Amino acid sequence: MHKGLFIVFEGIDGSGTTTQCELLVRYIEEQGFPVVRTREPGGTPLAEKIRHLVLDPDEEVDDTTEMLLYAASRAQHVNRVIAPALQEGKVVVCDRFVASSLAYQGYGRGLGLDPVWQVNQAAVDGCLPDLTIYLDLPLEEASRRRRERGETPDRLELAGESLQDKVARGYRELAQRKPDESLILDGTRSRELLAEEILENLRERWPDFPSRS
Repeated sequence: MHKGLFIVFEGIDGSGTTTQCELLVRYIEEQGFPVVRTREPGGTPLAEKIRHLVLDPDEEVDDTTEMLLYAASRAQHVNRVIAPALQEGKVVVCDRFVASSLAYQGYGRGLGLDPVWQVNQAAVDGCLPDLTIYLDLPLEEASRRRRERGETPDRLELAGESLQDKVARGYRELAQRKPDESLILDGTRSRELLAEEILENLRERWPDFPSRS
């Protein structure tokens, strides 16, 4: 078992995972505790190159290829960043992890949970989150937020609301499957209230958070 604490944020595009990662990392830093903030796909130079490929709206990527690219990126990320940091006793806060593959490729693309998990078992090599925080948000609100960002939609966002709906339902089911390792929260709350709710839940699980002991 790793010495550190591994916390992952998950949710459909526009749910606020990146914002809450930033706020949690800032809090941990203010406590003077070593923390690593990272993301998926990405987190290492090679994994960031894979991120560019898999999210490029001009690329045509087969669903199975998409699954394998995410897993390859994750394997590099785990071995070079996440696992070493956890062994050093640091807190790792990650914007998406293996649940994203299960939700997007397993549910969204219809590849099934078992095939996606089998591929990712090798990628994570036993390195799994202590807690996955799911931010649940209505599709309409998530879509509005994405429009307000004014960014060029990536390949997954361009897949449309049907994919996002399947992913959202997938996330809810994943959270229900592992209630002891999952926290599902109302993503429509303000960023400040949501951040405080997250901290309250983390302190309930680990009274001396950000340390796991």
